[in-house]
Amino acid sequence: MMDNEEVIVSSKMKRIFNKIVGIFIVLSVAGISVLALVLSHNSPCPPAASPADNTDAMKAIVYRCYGSPDILELADIAKPTPADDEVLVKVKAAAVNPLDWHYMRGSPYIMRLGTGLGKPDETRLGVDFAGTIEAVGKDVKQFKPGDNVFGRKTGAFAEYVTIAEDRALALKPSNMSFEQVASVPIAAVTALQALRNKGQLQPGQKVLINGASGGVGTFAVQIAKAIGAEVTGVCSERNAEMVRSIGADYVIDYKQENYTENGKQYDLIIDMIGNHSLSDNRQVLTPEGRFVIIGGGKGNWIGPLMGPIKASVYSPFVEQDFILLMAQMRQDDLNTLAALMEAGEVTPVIDRRYTLSEVPAAIRYSEEGHARGKIVINLE
Repeated sequence: MMDNEEVIVSSKMKRIFNKIVGIFIVLSVAGISVLALVLSHNSPCPPAASPADNTDAMKAIVYRCYGSPDILELADIAKPTPADDEVLVKVKAAAVNPLDWHYMRGSPYIMRLGTGLGKPDETRLGVDFAGTIEAVGKDVKQFKPGDNVFGRKTGAFAEYVTIAEDRALALKPSNMSFEQVASVPIAAVTALQALRNKGQLQPGQKVLINGASGGVGTFAVQIAKAIGAEVTGVCSERNAEMVRSIGADYVIDYKQENYTENGKQYDLIIDMIGNHSLSDNRQVLTPEGRFVIIGGGKGNWIGPLMGPIKASVYSPFVEQDFILLMAQMRQDDLNTLAALMEAGEVTPVIDRRYTLSEVPAAIRYSEEGHARGKIVINLE
């Protein structure tokens, strides 16, 4: 038995330990609260800056603070000049992606660690573009003035962009319009890498695409057919005929049928929607099947991260692979997609067209989540 002195020392040690733990908890909560306030803070929009009188100007969509489409402006800004390894492209068409309104809103808030606290560091919006090269830097070898091209570059909602020749840039197939190829970079590269790289899809395998009528989904259906797979598309009834027309062998109306309960199995599931649990999806995967997650849930905080977090925790304990895709823009993938378009195996699906001044309306429509294929911005 401990004597009184030992009991007193033990009691003091417990009190000290409890105080340390309490202080740590308080500091942790305070730190998280401060970080949350910093990340979620929206600074007011600073006044617009006009280009200098002696510089060439162009029209572009800019945003100088985070918020709704109401903060977007069609402004006059300085026309860019290509560096030695860059080309200057006169933009003929651009395309809207969910990425655009995530940047616009600075959401989920964690992305502001890279895009800017309080307000965006980069004030230009848009990433997908197509157009004609107007000028090239002195070191450029792959492209020349007059080439029709498409690619990915921040600031695509503008009359001109500059881009390095070895980045995400490729020649436009002659059988495609500027609007069609402008819709390709983000969505089609995502679909290609989900099917080929992460999904390792092989001819004759069965793939299910949950969200087959959207931007990524319409490309995924066609690319999967080009690979030689049997394709099942999941969409609403109003989009079923369109999904069949681009190559789906089977179409499931998600309002009428739950694909996780129909008894069929798939070698690969590409999921853009996230409306079924991982365990339910596992029941319809073959023993060596793969499940690829594209995108995340809604919300400014944890919502968009829950799918990837669950997949990373779940995957080590099951035989199938549950994988998050973060697409990487590569020139060779754009060239692969150009060849598929040239061969007639991939044709972009365009839902609506807007002008440059109508970008706010185009992004509002994109945020609704009901687009059939892609939304494009016509600058011609």
